[in-house]
Amino acid sequence: MKKSAAVLLVLFSVTAFSQKKWTLQECVNYALENNLTVIQNTLNTRIQDKSLEIAKREYLPSVSGNISNSASFGQGRDIFGTTDRNDNFNNNASVGADILLFNNGRLEKNIRRTEFEVAATKYDTERIKNDISLQIAQQYLSVLLNREIAKISASALENAERLYQRAKITTDVGTTARTVLAEAEAALAREKQNVETARINTNRSLFALAMLLQLEEYKNFDIQDVPVDDTLGAPLFTAENIIEKAYENQPQIKAAESRVQAAEAQTQVTETAFWPVVSASAGIGTSYFNSLVTNYAGADINGNPIRESGFFKQYKDNFGQQLGLSANIPIFNKGITKLQVEQAKINEDIAKTTFRQQRQQVLQNVQQAQFDAESNFAAFSAAREAERSAELALNFAEKSFAAGRSTVYDLNAARNNYANAQGSVAQAKYNYLFSLKLLNFYAGIPLSL
Repeated sequence: MKKSAAVLLVLFSVTAFSQKKWTLQECVNYALENNLTVIQNTLNTRIQDKSLEIAKREYLPSVSGNISNSASFGQGRDIFGTTDRNDNFNNNASVGADILLFNNGRLEKNIRRTEFEVAATKYDTERIKNDISLQIAQQYLSVLLNREIAKISASALENAERLYQRAKITTDVGTTARTVLAEAEAALAREKQNVETARINTNRSLFALAMLLQLEEYKNFDIQDVPVDDTLGAPLFTAENIIEKAYENQPQIKAAESRVQAAEAQTQVTETAFWPVVSASAGIGTSYFNSLVTNYAGADINGNPIRESGFFKQYKDNFGQQLGLSANIPIFNKGITKLQVEQAKINEDIAKTTFRQQRQQVLQNVQQAQFDAESNFAAFSAAREAERSAELALNFAEKSFAAGRSTVYDLNAARNNYANAQGSVAQAKYNYLFSLKLLNFYAGIPLSL
């Protein structure tokens, strides 16, 4: 019974998944949670978080314990030249602690450097998320475009079917030549091919989107149809309006800025090697000794043998404590520290150059987005004008054909021109919509449809 319930639950889950139509936001959210690149970078961020925890714990003292045992066997010679067996057992136990007192703020500077590196890694993750979100938005619009083209092709197929049926009737009764039927049949075949091509392109774009989401069960994957108005307005923003906003919001710039700060902090950390290192230590310890031959520890002033104490008695009697303060003062290390500082400053220059490169790249991206938006809007407006003209031409061709003043070839040419014009409008519309969303994205407006 339980097994049957489990099977039904799995089947229900699969069915529910297959019936689900994904919105753009759901696609983005799913990808940001499951994309392997995002996951890998998130793990890198967690590693940096652990590095920060390690750096902060360097303030704490290090405590360690030590227990050692040793035994020796063999002949031994005393000062009088007498040879005796010298077998014995030694046991030592100690606990010690060390703490850094001074190194010109090395620990604090190292923590600050690690904090900047953590921030940079998190900004890297945000950049990857942005890139994936834009890819998904573009592919989502590609699916909608192919579906719209499929609808246009389906409409053209219906018209071709009606024309074919009419040509068949008129040819059968002898009012039109067989060439009219042949042309209508050829036009019908072409439209069927266009419909099939549109269907394949739609499935291809759906598959590409499913792969971006990294779905294993992609065959039943589907998205919601979002109506896109043909009356899209001109871009609201220009590069000059939003470039400063983009400088503030784009994570690649923030990451580069954090790495500049990390490089500067690393230089400060390296410079602390010029300063003395002062540390303190404390410890306690005890020991036990046992002669395996005599069980005597020696003799008193009268020459009487002293019997060895037991293990715990010796541990108590030999218990001791120690405190220490040490300073390691650098005097000469072949000039290596000086060279390491120079290397760190070069890394600063590299980080600053990368920061400037990122700002320049964002400027190029924003400016390109503006150019694309303006160009695509012009192409969209022109395509709509061409569509209206093609529609008027088709209406005239249909009336002329019905009145017998034009041939089926003229009518098919007009229909093809109109279908091509509709496809151009759809292509231009979705190209402009994506470039518009991209420009708005740089302005700080979240992706949406």
